[in-house]
Parts: sequence; structure tokens; C-alpha cells
Amino acid sequence: MLNFDEEIKKFEKSLEPDQIDDALAQMDITDMDDVMFNMFKQATNTKPN
Repeated sequence: MLNFDEEIKKFEKSLEPDQIDDALAQMDITDMDDVMFNMFKQATNTKPN
């Protein structure tokens, strides 16, 4: 059986649509551009043996 008091304590309000951009901008999200840039940077800094 559900304990509604416990469930209400865990509840987190969702963001409003105009708040989403700001929230995402504050997160440290690695996208494909970051991955490719880091791979290229590592490849160019590596010296052949």
C-alpha cells in the first residue's frame, strides 16, 4: 500500500518551460562536439614512438 505522506515528501516540482534553458546551461553536459574535440586534442598531443 502507498504511504502518501512519504510520497509527498519525495515530490519535486517540475521546471516551467522558460526555466529549462537556464537549468540545462548550468549542467555540465558533454556533447558530441566536446567528445570529438577531446579526441582530436589527444591525438595531436601524442608523439609517435
